[in-house]
Amino acid sequence: MAGQVYNMIQQVITQKGRGNLVIENSVRTKMYLKGIAVDKYTAVSPDDPATIKKVREVAKEFGIIV
Repeated sequence: MAGQVYNMIQQVITQKGRGNLVIENSVRTKMYLKGIAVDKYTAVSPDDPATIKKVREVAKEFGIIV
């Protein structure tokens, strides 16, 4: 299913940020530091199991279930 990584990334950013742009940018930065190129993924990007695992790990650190 294409776009799953993109959807997961957006879900983590919006849930943790809650509309606060500073927090959303901090979440994006943390994802980049963890090896997830946030801007690389779109709704039609192919899904990569390794990236999905990384996104789930970051979400878990933030206390978010995706």
